[in-house]
Amino acid sequence: MPQVAVKYFTPQEAKKTLPLVKQIVKDILKTANQIKDLAGAIGEGFEESAEVKSLTAEIHSFMRELEELGCTYKDWNFEIGLVDFPSIINGQEALLCWRSDEENILHYHGLLDGFTGRKLIPEEYL
Repeated sequence: MPQVAVKYFTPQEAKKTLPLVKQIVKDILKTANQIKDLAGAIGEGFEESAEVKSLTAEIHSFMRELEELGCTYKDWNFEIGLVDFPSIINGQEALLCWRSDEENILHYHGLLDGFTGRKLIPEEYL
């Protein structure tokens, strides 16, 4: 399978996609909460429920939408909604990092640093 070229975002380009990204993340979190509610109601074996399977497929569809934009969903607990945008900061590959409780994209981290390695995007990139 051919390697897909990575789309690198400037902070300004990432910010332009944010209204759509916010809506998709809101849909992901809402759907994940529906699954959690069903898990509580159904109990063991809830994964086999047709409704849960349908909701899981919806989440995968929302994630594909994010991937088509060029970014990646990262919150596997489905609690806060975390999205990374590939970027180049100070000549190095990095990930612009946005949380659903943040108004704007102000942080980045190295490819291997993860959320705990977040730093403010340098002023000259904003």
